[in-house]
Order: sequence, then C-alpha cells, then structure tokens
Amino acid sequence: MNSSTQYSCDWVCWVQSCVYIPILVLGFPLILAALWQLVFCVRQWSESTVYLCNLIINDGMLILSLPFKIHAYKRAWTLGKTFCSLLESLLYVNIYGSIMLSVCIAVDRFVALQFPFAARRLRSPRKAMIVCLALWILIFACSFPIFTLHDVEQDDKNFSCFQDFSNQTWTKSWILATMETVFCCSAVVMVFCSVRVVQILHNLRKRNPGDSKLRNNKSMKIVLSNLVVFLTCFIPYHIAAPIYFHAKTDMWKTETINHLRYFIHIAICISNVNILADGACYYFILKENLESAKRERRMAIRIRDTRIRSSKSITFGEMHTVMSKATKTMEICVDTGFT
Repeated sequence: MNSSTQYSCDWVCWVQSCVYIPILVLGFPLILAALWQLVFCVRQWSESTVYLCNLIINDGMLILSLPFKIHAYKRAWTLGKTFCSLLESLLYVNIYGSIMLSVCIAVDRFVALQFPFAARRLRSPRKAMIVCLALWILIFACSFPIFTLHDVEQDDKNFSCFQDFSNQTWTKSWILATMETVFCCSAVVMVFCSVRVVQILHNLRKRNPGDSKLRNNKSMKIVLSNLVVFLTCFIPYHIAAPIYFHAKTDMWKTETINHLRYFIHIAICISNVNILADGACYYFILKENLESAKRERRMAIRIRDTRIRSSKSITFGEMHTVMSKATKTMEICVDTGFT
C-alpha cells in the first residue's frame, strides 16, 4: 500500500463517514440522556431497566470504536497493535452483545404478556442481572480470539486495523460458525417473541375495544418496528461475512475479494445504525417505567385513602377491585408491553 492510496478516500470511506458521524453525533447524547434518566429518574429498577442499562453500556463501548474505524480505513495504523485489537473487539464482539441484549428485552416482554401471573416467578431484577452478567462473561470471553486475528510478525509500518487479517484467520471456521449460529438463533427468537406479542396485543384490543391506547395500535407498531430494524441492520452483515470468508478460503480473484471487502464495510455500517434504533428503545422503556412508577404511587395513595375512610383494613371486595385494575394496567402497558 503506497502513500498515494494509503490516505485516499474512496466511496466506501465517504459512506462510512456519512453513517458513522451521525451515529456519533446522535448516539452519544441519547446514551447520556438515557443514563441521566436511569440514575436520577428511575427510583425502582425493573427487569426492563436492568436490560436497558446493560444495552446502554454495550452501545457506549461499541460507539467508542467508530471514530477509530473511520480513521483506520486504508490508512497505516500507528496507535499500537494491542489497542487496535481492543477496538476491533469492541466493534465485532459488542455487535453480538447488542443482538443478545435486544433478544433478552424481547423475551422479557413476551414473558410479561404471555404469562402475566407466572411472570412474577420467572422475572425479577435479580434474575435479569444474572442473565446480563452471564452475557458479559460470554462477550469478554469471545473478545480474546480477536487479539489473534492479525499476524504478530507483521511490520508496524504496514499494519492496518479493522482489515488485512492474517491468513490463519480464514482457516478458523469456528469463528464464522459461531457468528452465524448466534445471529440465526437470536433472529428466530426475536421473530417468535415479536409475533406472539403482536398477537397478544391484538387479542387484548378485541377484549378492550374502548381502550384508546390499544385502539391506535401504537404498541404493535413499536414491536414490529423493533423487529424490522433488528433484521434490516444485522442480516446484511451475516450474509456478507460467510461469502467473504468463503472467498478468502478458496482464494478467489483479488478483484472479487476487494468488492466483497467493500460489501463487508458497508454491511458493518448498516449494523451500527442499530445504535440509533436502540436510542428509541431507551426512550420508550424509560417512559413506560416512569409511567408505571406513577401508576404504582397513585394506587398506593388510593389504597391508603380507602383505609383511612373505612378506618379498617381493605375489604375483600375493595382488594379485588384494586387487583383487577392492576392486572388491566399490566396488560395494556402503554408503549412497549413492559410491566
């Protein structure tokens, strides 16, 4: 790679800049705003806020690699091989952290609506923390192979980050198999949970035709939008990766491999757009949790006032009325289906 081509910016370079810069400009404020809401506005953490917090941290780590991804394209890397591998792990591995945490949110939403009473046993903030801890252990464990993607003996002057992996990398078929398995399984679970949630909300709308929150289909639109964004962002990369892997393994023509390399770069750009979609997820989950907290406070005040008026414990009939209202509130969760 000579100096004339080393710093040239081709169409892929411009596409990366046009995609990554808006993600950086919009993504950081969304992450900071979400953290502010979690720290100062959410007093009681639920399962959804636990998953949300971990998704924010994951996306924050992922977004840190994007400026370096822009800088490294077709340029010699001068910031050290170890730092390069760290950034590559943030980009390539945390993509799957985002995928798995999104699936956790979808499953949690499905369980809350499909099994509203059993969900009290199946769901808890503590269990959500355990799931997230297991995911983080898995993410960090999968980061170690990233440090072996480049040739250790490669000259520092010709070293490139986020590209030009060693020939041995393309013999490690288990990397590709793991990537595709995680995504395909996640996509199947995501589709199943989203479709079932839409069906449940549709049935709730039939049973409560006068409820304006169900009548406008807002909940179903959000669930379906999340599913479409998830599939649109991640499918291109998981189509490009096996094709490129096969091309490198079978030593296809250099020109063909270069075109496929462009495909990989663009596919990664598309996958990172999911960060902005997660920003919308931050908003709706936090909004629902804040509204749920307000409803709980109003219900507590109502129960207290009822006790004061009657000067005795709530009767069975009053308790049944309160519980019925609580169950209905849980079923018609305002925006995201979370309780």
